[in-house]
Amino acid sequence: MFAGLLNASHLMLLDALPEKVGEHARAAGFTGVLIYVADLDRQGLHLLAGPGGVPPDTERDIRIEDTVPGRAYQYGRLTSAAPREAGRADWWVPLVDGTERLGLLRVRSAYDDARAREDVDRLAALLAMLIVAKRTSSDTLARLMRTEPMTVAAEMAWNLMVPRSYADGRVVISASLEPAYRISGDVYEYALDGPLVHLTLFDAMGHDTAAGLCATLALGACRNARRQGAGLVAQGEAVEAALIGQYDRRRYATGILATLDTRTGELSWVNRGHHPPVILRGTRWTSHLRCPPAHPMGTGLGLASTVCRQRLRPGDRIVLYTDGITEARGPDDSEFGVDRFTDFLIRHHAEGLPVPETLRRLVHAVLDYHDGHLQDDATVVMCEWLGPALDDTEPAAALTGLPSRDPAVSPVEPGSSRP
Repeated sequence: MFAGLLNASHLMLLDALPEKVGEHARAAGFTGVLIYVADLDRQGLHLLAGPGGVPPDTERDIRIEDTVPGRAYQYGRLTSAAPREAGRADWWVPLVDGTERLGLLRVRSAYDDARAREDVDRLAALLAMLIVAKRTSSDTLARLMRTEPMTVAAEMAWNLMVPRSYADGRVVISASLEPAYRISGDVYEYALDGPLVHLTLFDAMGHDTAAGLCATLALGACRNARRQGAGLVAQGEAVEAALIGQYDRRRYATGILATLDTRTGELSWVNRGHHPPVILRGTRWTSHLRCPPAHPMGTGLGLASTVCRQRLRPGDRIVLYTDGITEARGPDDSEFGVDRFTDFLIRHHAEGLPVPETLRRLVHAVLDYHDGHLQDDATVVMCEWLGPALDDTEPAAALTGLPSRDPAVSPVEPGSSRP
């Protein structure tokens, strides 16, 4: 199965993936494999259909909330899709690249034993890598992941930013942005440089294509300076110079530029006219970090940038956010607010939810509070420092902190029949 898929993958269109998977998966006893990808705002799962179209009696679209496959997606667990039948199995399998949740597989297997589950895990990992490798050139996948038209600014931003989830033995990082199809001035970045983890969040003025262009320029200038060895202050100055050179002080961006040293847990950051970071510690302790802010980048006001520092403990979570999160207003015109925002994060942290799922629920809660329509971009980036060790970790465990399988899916007793 794996040899066949790997050999076929080099010259294969993404559109042909469902057909090729079905062809080669039979070698492992998988009699049916369906590929579902999550949409951009993580509301639903959508079938990637091959040239033959949608198989009979197959759901094309599945809600994530309040469904069995949605539970598999939310918690990253292999989950039974149908009652067990005479040694056969029908599973929902998380489709995860590293810790980026891409969607689900529905797999029907002629066998229901440890070997079949090992094979299906490996199949999901391979398909996730193939999808990620081919998605930047696939309009088929881009259309499938969208449930409404996207603005030009959002098109630029999504194609500029890194994936929304990352994890290794030291950190788990996740980001969420809304309104997903109409974001304009918000962009984020994380980058790994040996023991250092760089975290960046920019909020450009305005809510139009011009704001998207300003944010794109800011992130490009920051990335360019950082990769030439510039420190946090110099990165901010590089963004300032780029924005003034292009807009002559008519446009600006606020932001946080931060670096986490995973060897020591020391967080360093510069505040350029933005909301300070938040640190969550355990289930009770939060800190809205204070740091003298410099002026927004692009205004040229001449305020000095200060590098501030905070020593973290393993398990602490750093949270960067834009004002669209806290300033969303309810029907009574009251703001969602920093306290409500922080309490939400603490409560879901205490419940042991995965970082990406916590953020997905947070943004949906903000949307619900604002009656489903935000007037400003709402972006949040969360980074959990696990500790200094860079060890191999099981993706499902790094993503969820929970067992990777549904307790209802139990192994077959030894002695089960396999060819």
